[in-house]
Amino acid sequence: MTDDCARTPQAARAAAPEPAEAASLVLGPAWLPVEAPLPMAAQDLTAPPRTVRPLERGLGECDLWRTLAFALTAVAMVAAGIPSHDVLQIDGFTPLEMVSFVLFELLFGWVTFSLMITLFGVAGAVAHEPELAELKPETPLPRSLAGGRTAILMPIHNEDPGQVFSRLRTMRRSLRDLGAQAAFDVFVLSDSRDPDIARAEVAAFAHLRAEDEGGLFYRRRALNQGRKAGNIADWVRRFGGAYDHMVVLDADSLMSGEALARLAAAMQAHPGVGLIQTAPRLVGRTSLFGRLQQFASRLYGPVMTNGLALLWGSEGNYWGHNAIIRVRAFADQAGLPTLEGRRPFGGDIMSHDFVEAALLRRAGWAVRIAPRLTGSYEECPPTLPDLIARDRRWCQGNVQHLGLVGARGLHWMSRFHMIQGALGYLMSPLWLGFLVISALMAMESHLTASGEWDMYSIRVLRWVLSTTFTCLFIPRLIALGLTLSKPSERRSWGRPDRLVLSVLLETALSALIAPIMMLSQTKALFDILRGRDAGWSAQKREDGSIVWRDALRHHSLHAVAGVVLGLFLYWVSPMTFAWAIPVVAGLVLAAPLAVLTADPALGALFLRWELFVTPEEILQPHRAPPREEPAEARPGLYGPAVAARLELSA
Repeated sequence: MTDDCARTPQAARAAAPEPAEAASLVLGPAWLPVEAPLPMAAQDLTAPPRTVRPLERGLGECDLWRTLAFALTAVAMVAAGIPSHDVLQIDGFTPLEMVSFVLFELLFGWVTFSLMITLFGVAGAVAHEPELAELKPETPLPRSLAGGRTAILMPIHNEDPGQVFSRLRTMRRSLRDLGAQAAFDVFVLSDSRDPDIARAEVAAFAHLRAEDEGGLFYRRRALNQGRKAGNIADWVRRFGGAYDHMVVLDADSLMSGEALARLAAAMQAHPGVGLIQTAPRLVGRTSLFGRLQQFASRLYGPVMTNGLALLWGSEGNYWGHNAIIRVRAFADQAGLPTLEGRRPFGGDIMSHDFVEAALLRRAGWAVRIAPRLTGSYEECPPTLPDLIARDRRWCQGNVQHLGLVGARGLHWMSRFHMIQGALGYLMSPLWLGFLVISALMAMESHLTASGEWDMYSIRVLRWVLSTTFTCLFIPRLIALGLTLSKPSERRSWGRPDRLVLSVLLETALSALIAPIMMLSQTKALFDILRGRDAGWSAQKREDGSIVWRDALRHHSLHAVAGVVLGLFLYWVSPMTFAWAIPVVAGLVLAAPLAVLTADPALGALFLRWELFVTPEEILQPHRAPPREEPAEARPGLYGPAVAARLELSA
């Protein structure tokens, strides 16, 4: 390695053709370019930013859309609250009834606001295009990306090297086929501590580098400070000065050459944009649980992200991966401090992405979302226990944001992102509290033999469940209607009758899974508030079955809670029990649901039945990958259809 920081990355490739030991900064063999240091200091959250640039507002009407969303949500809450109030106030409000009413209003407002985002997504799709021109699929790609250099960063931590480098190989080929490979360098930033995995990483990288013409770099950090955020910051401080933009990936990320080129072109064309977040599509799962998530995200997600883009405008958010960031803006404004105090509010900032986006916006940089950009992919948890484990980590990070909402200089939308993210997990104990209070109200009426509970409790419960279900089902109905109304889109999903049946099955399964997640998130929240850390372990990314013993161990709490709740409600009022069957059934059947939905064979059966299929699976590739291709070079979990589409993106 050399300290000549003025040399270009192209010269650095020629200067460092062989592995090198990087002193105390890396462990094991490392392939690194000439260092180009870029200062990145931790920000002071109690003081305004040092420099603020004028923000380029691409959407002048965003404030109007936001005002309309909040106003319509408030109107809906009043409209739903009046009949509930009239029913509950018979003979006056008791303390339990008052708490029940407040919880209902909060929960209904939360569901209604999500519905508003969907409705605005339809409005955006029909009457507005909340996206930069360079990101639209109908806009021709620029002939050259000269004048800007982009680094693709792949942070990894004890991941399967075969899968990681297979995805990188696919992305490099897609860029090469597009003629854009010279504008991108790839950095594999390892934080792995398992020695066997580390050796496999080095071997896989050496194999990939041997078949590529350059622009590939690898290092393994000696100190894993700051987790993923610290990994990225380490790269910025050592090499960021040589690059204009960086595309941050996760270990399961995959992006097409066209998507990468469009992101880079948009950053060059809009110097006031600091970050562009894509909307990754879920792919690669074979288990029924994974396929369920893929289907729901693929069908309902575009409408939701289009609505978010319309509401967010230049005050968008960052989801930590599959996004492009302006390197110097990030280095100047997004350095994360270590928070004082005990966990969960102290220590390293876990969900760094929300905070980094807020700091960029605080300094006047636009943060945008690209709802219509295709070619961005990621995986989802393969089983229900894996989703619960990942959710716990996210819960800890999002709850920590509540201590950062008051940071100086943040845009109010950035504060709203943090509050909304935390509320996504706080809603679970609120739902549980609502159910418990409703049960206590039923018991109170039953023990006093007043007979009034059966007269009006069913009306309240029916109103709560029916309105909530309607608000949750309407987005599904809207997405389905939009898909069926467009011939090309309808054909991409296969048979319309199977698509409709898939939506109905997905709704039913999601209704059963919802109470399981409610109880799991509530438990996770209490564990976090007690100071229990979620840890930092590699996520499970491969499909596989769950044995009954493990399922029963993971979900014993759910089953016990479901049985107790069911028996209690049936004792109080059989009619009340009938309305609560979806909640009780989901809890009691948690273990069987986990076992059955984790089975790849059942997922394959649904695929043969053309249920829960996505366009990426239905679309036949123009050509399949060569049979003689080495196993580590194959597209892995993403399947030949997605890989072929990426390789032919030019």
